[in-house]
Amino acid sequence: MLKLQNSLFLLSLLCFCFVFISEASVHEYNGQKFVSKGNAFVVHGGSEGIYSSFADPRNVTAIGGDSYIRFEKITFRRPKVFSNFSSRSIQAIVFEVEDRETIGGSAYGGQRAVCCTADLAKLGVCLEGEVIHRPSTENPSWPKVFGISFNGEDEVTTLPSKSIQISKTGMYNLYFIHCDLNVKDLTVEGKTVWKNPTGYLPGRMAPLMNFYGFMSLAFVILGIFWFSQYARFWREVLPLQNCITSVITLGMLEMTLWYFDYAEFNESGIRPVGITTWAVTFGTIKRTISWIIILMVSMGYGVVRPTLGGLTSKVIMLGATFFLASEVLELVENAGAVSDLSGKARLFLVLPVAILDAFFILWIFTSLSATLNKLQSRRMVVKLDIYRKFTNALAVAVIVSVGWICYELYFKSNDVYNEQWQNAWIIPAFWQVLSFSLLCVICVLWAPSQNSMRYAYSEEVSEDFDKDDTTLTLIKPSLTPSKDFRSASEARSVQGSNGASNGDVEEDKTE
Repeated sequence: MLKLQNSLFLLSLLCFCFVFISEASVHEYNGQKFVSKGNAFVVHGGSEGIYSSFADPRNVTAIGGDSYIRFEKITFRRPKVFSNFSSRSIQAIVFEVEDRETIGGSAYGGQRAVCCTADLAKLGVCLEGEVIHRPSTENPSWPKVFGISFNGEDEVTTLPSKSIQISKTGMYNLYFIHCDLNVKDLTVEGKTVWKNPTGYLPGRMAPLMNFYGFMSLAFVILGIFWFSQYARFWREVLPLQNCITSVITLGMLEMTLWYFDYAEFNESGIRPVGITTWAVTFGTIKRTISWIIILMVSMGYGVVRPTLGGLTSKVIMLGATFFLASEVLELVENAGAVSDLSGKARLFLVLPVAILDAFFILWIFTSLSATLNKLQSRRMVVKLDIYRKFTNALAVAVIVSVGWICYELYFKSNDVYNEQWQNAWIIPAFWQVLSFSLLCVICVLWAPSQNSMRYAYSEEVSEDFDKDDTTLTLIKPSLTPSKDFRSASEARSVQGSNGASNGDVEEDKTE
C-alpha cells in the first residue's frame, strides 16, 4: 500500500519555483533546461494565486469572468545525439497547493519520490517512469496531469493546446516533469497564460491596483491642501517647505505610475517595463529626498542654521549611495522577475539598503538629540515645541516599523507554501501607508502660513549651530535671552495695546 507522508523533497520542489517563476500572467519558456530534483527532472512553469471563475464560498466577489490556465505551443526539444529512441512521457502537472500531498510517494515508508520506482510499480499503485499522483479528496478530477512522448528519432515534440478551467480559489503550481534517465539536456519552449476573473493580474497582486488608486487620490488631497497653503503664503515660504513640495509631487507621480503599471499588467498579462521603471525611479527619488529632508531638519537646517557646513558633502554622499542601492533593488524586484534571484542574491541586494536605512535613523536621532538640547538651552520655545512634536512622530514611526518587520518575518516563516497569498499584498501596502502618514505629519507641522518665519533661521543664534556638532553635550544657557524668548516677553507686555503687531500677537498665542 502506498504510504504518503510529509516530505522535505516536495518542499524543495515548491521552493524551486523561485528560480524560474515569471512576474507575469503570460509565462514564457525560452529553452529552459530540466533540472534534476530527486529521481525526477523538473522545470517549474509558474505559481500564481487564482480566483475561482464560479461562485465560491470563500470568494463571492470574483465571478466577473473565466479563470483558466492555457497551454500554447509548449514544445520539448532534445539533442540529436539522444534522438534515436522513443522516450517515456514528459508530463505537465497542475495542482493547488492544498493538494501537494497527492504528488509523490514512497514504498514501505522509504524516501519519498516523484517518479514511480520499480518497487512502487510492483505494488500496482503507479506505472514505472511516470509521475506519482493520486486524486484529491476534495475534487477527484485534480491534480491535472497530461503529457507527450518522443517517438523514434523525433528531436521535437509539441504538447497539444489545452485550457484548464479553475473552479476553486487557490495557489496553483505548474511543473513539467520527466523521469527518463536516457533523455538528457531536454529543454522546453512556448508559453502558458494564467487568467483571473478580472484580468491577467496575478491574484496576490490584484488588490494592489485598487490600493495604488486610493493612494493616488490620497496624494491628490494632500497636494490640494499643501499647494493651497503654498499659494496663499508664498512670500513666507521657507527652503524646507520647497523640499516638502517636491516630495509631494514625486509621491503623486509615483502612485499614479504604479496604478497604470498594474492596470496595464492586468489588461495585457505582461508587465510594462517602461512604466514600471519610471514608477520605481520616481519612488526611489522620493524616498531618497525624504530621508535627506528628515536628516536636514534633524540637524536644524533652515531653522537654526543656514547651511549644513562641512556635513553637506557627507549627506549628499549618503543620499547618492542610498539611491543607487534602492534603485537596483527595486528594478530587480519589479521590472524583472522577482523570483529569478536565489536567496543569497536577494540578500546581497537587500542588505545594503537595510544598513543604509539603519544609518539614516541613527544619524537622524543623534542630530535631533543635539538640536533639541541646543534649542532648550537657548530657550527657543516655539521652535522647541515643533521639534518635540517632530521627534515624537519619528519615534512612533520607528517603533511601528520594527513591530511590522517582526510581523512580516512571522508571516513569511509560517507561509512556506504561499497559502496566505490573498493577504500578502498588505505587507508592501503597509510601508506606503506608513511613509504617507509621516509625510502628512510633516506637512501639518511645517505647513506654509503667515507665521512661517517664526521657524526660520536667525543669525543671532547661528554661531553654535554652524559647528559640526554630533555629540549630545548641552550648551550652557546664555545670560542674555534669545530672540524668540525676548519677542515672547515683549508681546505679553503690549498684549492689550492698540499698537501691537499681528506677529507679536501670534507669538504670544503660541506661548
